[in-house]
Order: sequence, then C-alpha cells, then structure tokens
Amino acid sequence: MVEYVFENKKTSQKTTLVAAMCAPRDLNDLKNLISEDEKAQILSKIKSSDAKHDFVVLEGIKRKMIVCFSKSVQNACAYQVFGAKIYRLIKKESEAVVFVSKAFEKTAAYDIAFGIELESYRFDKYRTKLDKSEFAKLEKVFFKTSAPTLSADGFKNYAALANAVRYARDLINEPSNNMTPEIMANDIKRLEYLGLKVELLDEKKMKEQNFNLALSVAQGSINKPYVAIIKWNGNKAQKEYQIGLVGKGVTFDAGGISLKPSNGMWDMKQDMAGAAAVVGTLKAAALQKLPINAIGVVGLVENMPSGSATRPGDVITSMSSQTVEILNTDAEGRLVLADCLWYIQSAFGVQKVVDIATLTGAIAVALGTEMAGIMGNSQKLVEQIKKAGLLSGENVWQLPLGEAYNKMMDSDIADMKNISESRNAGSITAACFLERFIKKGVSWAHIDIAGVDKETKGKPLNPKGATGFGVRLLSALLQDTL
Repeated sequence: MVEYVFENKKTSQKTTLVAAMCAPRDLNDLKNLISEDEKAQILSKIKSSDAKHDFVVLEGIKRKMIVCFSKSVQNACAYQVFGAKIYRLIKKESEAVVFVSKAFEKTAAYDIAFGIELESYRFDKYRTKLDKSEFAKLEKVFFKTSAPTLSADGFKNYAALANAVRYARDLINEPSNNMTPEIMANDIKRLEYLGLKVELLDEKKMKEQNFNLALSVAQGSINKPYVAIIKWNGNKAQKEYQIGLVGKGVTFDAGGISLKPSNGMWDMKQDMAGAAAVVGTLKAAALQKLPINAIGVVGLVENMPSGSATRPGDVITSMSSQTVEILNTDAEGRLVLADCLWYIQSAFGVQKVVDIATLTGAIAVALGTEMAGIMGNSQKLVEQIKKAGLLSGENVWQLPLGEAYNKMMDSDIADMKNISESRNAGSITAACFLERFIKKGVSWAHIDIAGVDKETKGKPLNPKGATGFGVRLLSALLQDTL
C-alpha cells in the first residue's frame, strides 16, 4: 500500500511530479511547487485545450505535472475518480506531490488519496513471471493545501474503508481451490483480532439449526458448508442490532445437476462476492470503530454436481418450515440466502435486514455493469440505500415487486418453487422468493450485484478483476444508520 503524508509545509521543487486540483486563479498558491515558466506553460495549455478536459498534462521541461481544472469536480466520488486517474500517471514515480487548493472541499485530499488506494490495487499473488517494469513504483504521496486542514488522523476512516474494499477484492479474486467454504470461514474468523465476534456453524451445527436449503445446495460437494456469523458491537449502550447484513457465499457455482455451460464458468469463483461485501463492510466498521451494532450472516457453500447432489424436482423444507420445490439447482443462491435471512431474524431479532448477492444474470441484462439492482418491502430503506449509492459511487436502481410477480413463484406441489418457469422478470421473481422469508414488520432490501461484481477491462477505481462492490455502499448505509 502507498504511504500518504498530509502536511502544510513548503515543498522543494526537486519533487519529480506534481498533481494539482485548483482553478486557474489559484495557480499562485502553487508558487512553492512550480516555477514561473511552468505556470506560464500551464496557462498556455489551458487556453489551447478543450474546456471539457479534466487534466492539463505537461511533460518535457524538468518534470511531469498534472493539473485538474474541471468545474465538474464537486463531490467525493468525483475527487476519488480524479485520484484514480492521477495514479495511472504517477505510478511509475517513487514519490509525488498532490496539491489541493482551498477552493475545494476540506475532504477532497482524503478522497483523492482514497481513489489512489483503490486504483493501485492488483492481485498478482499467483503470477511468477512478472517483469520489474510491470510493477508500480509509487511509495509515497505528499498532500499539500493552501488551507491547513489536512492530517494523517483525518484520513484514518478513508484508509480503513480502502483496506476493507481491498480485502473483499482479495477474497473474491482467489481461485476456488484456495477459497473453499472452510478456508473462507477460517479467514473470516481471523478478523476477531479487530474486535469482531465471529461464530462459525459447521455442517453438523447447520443441521441442528435446520439450514436445510443451504445444505441442499452443498450436498453435491466434497467441500463442506459453513455459516459465518459476524458481530460488531460498537454501541455498548444498546443490546439490539440496528441492522443485519446477509451475503451469498457460493465459493464456486457449477450449477449442480443443472450444470452451467462451460464457457465462462471460471467466473463462478466470484459467486461469493455478496458474502465478501458483507465481511468487508463489517471489517470497515471495526477498523473505523463505528458506534453501531451490526451483524452479518453469510452462507458459505459450493454448488457441484455429483451422485449426492440435489436433483431438479426435489422438495426441501426450509428453516422457516416452508417447502420449496427445486426446479433448477443453478438457482441456488436464493436457497442459501433464504435460510440465512430467516436465521438472522429468528436468532437475533433483527428488524432491518439487507441482503446482497450475485443472484441473477437477468440483472446484468437489465442494468449492465453500471448499477446494481435493488428491491425491497420498505421504500424508506430502499431510499436510504439509494442515497448511500450516490454518496459512495456504488449506484443502485430500483426494480418493482408485486403480487403478480410473486404468484409466478407458486408451486403445484409445494409452498413455492425456486424459479419461475418463465424467462421474464428473473431478477424480480428471485427477490419475490426471498421476500417470502421476511417476517412481518421487518424492513428488508435485496441488492443484486451480478452485473457489477467484476470489471473486465478496468476503469477508474475498479482495476480489472473483482470490484468489491457493496463494501462502500453498505458502509455508507451504516454511517447513515448511526
């Protein structure tokens, strides 16, 4: 990770690079950082460039400089994107200076550093033949401002959140042979050093607690299932949990007997991205020492075909005592979530629950890779998550629920079936299935992240690979719940 230094001292002009965010009128504030010749070149470049450009990039004098004059940079998300963009230009330098003029918000510098931290993430654990030129060299970034408001202490919460996002990405990027349910459960247990309380339910305990739907998903695999219960008790004056988070943790999804096509199946190692988002969110809460009581329940299973696997047509009795006809074993995530949702309400009395999962390919068809889908029984909670999306940059789009969609999940021989027999409204009917496991009076929202859990090309803040989507979103929701 890069070291970030926040100070208000004068800096010599020996630094190899300067990145500045300021208006042209604030160039005088850079007098300790750039020469008069460099200032003149910047002004000349501004006059000759398109007004829509975010950056003025200068090279070829004594050093490289990047200056941002974009009037559109007015919020935390935009500052973070600016940080991501400048990282791409400074990563080959060992040190850099970032100047933020007093015209911008006090937290802009922290957001820029946060953007650098997310953009600098790489998962190179298994690459043994990387050339030295492929590695970033950046070790330290100095942040300067004309208003003395910066401090290392002020950046702590941003650093904690970046740490949690990177942790979630690590979990998701791991290949499934090194991220089985047991391995992931033990990795979560390790987080107790932060003050989290983690309880693991193995297969025997899951049977005792009637996690029958989740067990039905796992029974085709030699890798045994687990449920991880993660508690953060940051509000000692209150016994109740103010919010509960539930995550789908299918560490590999072959589809079971309803086998997936081979093309692209390798991405099914990421079918535990929802669980990773829950774990990452609670890690951030612990690192930030949030004064909130929050609990997470993640179901960790592997969905494989074998002679012991659940068959299409089987009927399973859920923890809630409702019966489910399994028409498609590849619609397994909702089965895992159903038992976990019932458990978090029954065992801990949580009255506000959010689940997050890579649940349906249909959500990617509907929304692409720009937004997650959201549905729920509480418009107040949905709006709160929408707001958190805008603040965090992890946006959600609401889809409807309704009785007509709900009826599509009725079964002829059981209380419900796990898929509709129509291709229509697949993301909505999946949410309708989950809603049947929400108790009366409990506020609930479901977030489908199947289109946003990975980045195939790389864009600002999200390098190629797992995005860790949900950690920033749910962390913003927790902050709003305080």
